[in-house]
Amino acid sequence: MTAARAMILAAGRGERMRPLTDHCPKPLLPVRGKPLIQYHVEALARAGLRDLVVNTAWLGHRIESHFAEQGAARQDDARAGDEPPRIHYSHEGLDFGGALETAGGIARALPLLGDVFWLVGGDVYVPEFEFSLAALDRFAAGGRLGHIVLVPNPPHNLKGDFSLRADGLVRRDGTPRYTYSTIGMYRKAFFAALPAGNPSGVKAPMLPLLLAAIDNEQLTAEIYTGRWTDVGTPERLAQLNTT
Repeated sequence: MTAARAMILAAGRGERMRPLTDHCPKPLLPVRGKPLIQYHVEALARAGLRDLVVNTAWLGHRIESHFAEQGAARQDDARAGDEPPRIHYSHEGLDFGGALETAGGIARALPLLGDVFWLVGGDVYVPEFEFSLAALDRFAAGGRLGHIVLVPNPPHNLKGDFSLRADGLVRRDGTPRYTYSTIGMYRKAFFAALPAGNPSGVKAPMLPLLLAAIDNEQLTAEIYTGRWTDVGTPERLAQLNTT
């Protein structure tokens, strides 16, 4: 396969979304008639990203079946346009019995990814965001390990996560504060603290790696003010589907 330049995180259990996620993985929950993850796949395809990585655990077979059925339908439709992106899976559930948390899952998928790649959480709704290949190339030409997208603080996270220096570097403290959107661009080296390819399935959260990059002035950011929702509760999902 060609080294993928984008990864969608889709392995979480979605505990706060229960009972909706008891029989449906959170990235397949429909928002305005379309599964959440489908918005990302289509946006990445529009940007020219032909190979994508999706990590799976809880009900991962449902995600694979969804895209397999889409591919079969497209082959049967003579009117279909551009080919859909090729999706490659990192099977955390099959390999280790469950999700490896965010950083652990990314580290596991690194052998499938290029040196730099887009990353997006499969459970956020951000329908107008543009995943640019040009932005990825600019990031690759720079020297930082990571570049994240920050958004204005939603009601469930009014204190925010990070602030932004005038030179674009992320700060732990300071004001105003913004929320990490779960969208960003990363180098493989960002995950160097974890075993290469995570062969033992180490569970590792993302926050310690983000904080280490901030402390070493290796993390920059931009602010996105378009539509963005962390679809973390049934109430937020219902609101999206009724407004």
